[in-house]
Amino acid sequence: MLTANYKKYVLNFKRPSGTSRGVLTEKETWFIILEHDGKRGIGECGILRTLSIDDRPDYKEKLRWVCQNIHLGEEQLWNELTEFPSIQFGVEMAFRSLNSQSPFLLFPSDFTSGTKNIPINGLVWMGDEPFMKQQIKEKLAQGFNCIKLKIGAIDFQKELDLLAFMRANFDAKTIEIRVDANGAFIANEALIKLNQLSEFEIHSIEQPIQKNQTDSMTELCLNTPIPIALDEELIGVFGTENKRILLEKIKPHYVILKPSLVGGFRGTQEWITAAEALGIGWWVTSALESNVGLNAIAQWTFMQHNPMPQGLGTGGLYTNNFDAPLEVINGTLHYNKNMAWHVDL
Repeated sequence: MLTANYKKYVLNFKRPSGTSRGVLTEKETWFIILEHDGKRGIGECGILRTLSIDDRPDYKEKLRWVCQNIHLGEEQLWNELTEFPSIQFGVEMAFRSLNSQSPFLLFPSDFTSGTKNIPINGLVWMGDEPFMKQQIKEKLAQGFNCIKLKIGAIDFQKELDLLAFMRANFDAKTIEIRVDANGAFIANEALIKLNQLSEFEIHSIEQPIQKNQTDSMTELCLNTPIPIALDEELIGVFGTENKRILLEKIKPHYVILKPSLVGGFRGTQEWITAAEALGIGWWVTSALESNVGLNAIAQWTFMQHNPMPQGLGTGGLYTNNFDAPLEVINGTLHYNKNMAWHVDL
């Protein structure tokens, strides 16, 4: 008999991590645990409070409902959970885990055999100028050739100075720079700031203005000197037709896909299909999940054969993450088969 239960787990940041929405010191996550004939499957429901569309008072109640109705199976549950994309992902992951030869070997590949790595960007968190400069130096020393800076929280001129510091030492062929504004720019000032940023040969900027300003975002994408990537804009857009309509209207250069926020593997695949049909680029990013969720996202992402650096370097952020065979080596994510999983749930 198939049984299911759920469990909350709070991840603690090693040091406070800043975004334009505030400073994070801990991250709540939830796990769905399946058991059947002595086998176990684990799925992570990586909710991001204040950002996830399913940050709702009835979230725990919906998890309880899923566990009580687990007999409905993955497909029917996924379809019933449209408004709970992080639980959709947890359900997908849990069933895949249960039906795999090992709970954490979801998509066997050259990645999980340790013979090929996934190129990733090095993430620089918001903070004061010395802290951000220290992070940049660390990422460069760690062999990253793609660095992503979160901007929009400190004085804009200081952020430009940080970019000037990077470009004074490394040209665009050596280091790719991505920036993420998390919607921090005001719509009528955004183009001016994008023009200032363009002096530093930026690869792309994520979500320059707040979501749901589609006319302003469409105009920005038409006139920007820097390629624009949609991120938060994708959250809460349900159904393949609505996804296609949004992308056709805004015409971004890239979309950034977080499975926990857009409905897991299936929801992410819907965005990829819509984007590729319109000639829009994409990459996959984790959303502060534990190593359990990061592992699932990384394994699936490798199978998509996208050569661009992905956003999967968040496993080392926490003091109490689960021991996992995921290592960051020379700007890539490596699966070290000699390292063991330790997940106590």
